Amino acid sequence: MKAITGAHSGTGSWLLQRATAVLLALALPGLAVYVLAALPVDFAGWQALFAPQGVRVLLLLAAVALALHAWVGMRDILMDYVRPTGVRLALLLAVIVVLAGSVVWLAAVLWRPA
Repeated sequence: MKAITGAHSGTGSWLLQRATAVLLALALPGLAVYVLAALPVDFAGWQALFAPQGVRVLLLLAAVALALHAWVGMRDILMDYVRPTGVRLALLLAVIVVLAGSVVWLAAVLWRPA
């Protein structure tokens, strides 16, 4: 039985993996320096740290990039090493639910009313 794949699907995955890696390499050190410079010690400090709209947007963009980066890697691993189609599809669905749920949860936390 021949595996069903899309034409040139590897190129798009490769580009997405590299683009998200570059975005993460730029965003995460900046966010780390931002947090370390403030070093909040209580809940009010953490709220003030993430109050600026730009910080919340950057953090959410980094989370989306991380989720996409993880998706490409996990999808490739599962497609390469999990042979039973039903098990592979169930695992792919679980990865999607966890990654998408994590991004939605972060967005809800960042933009919930104080």
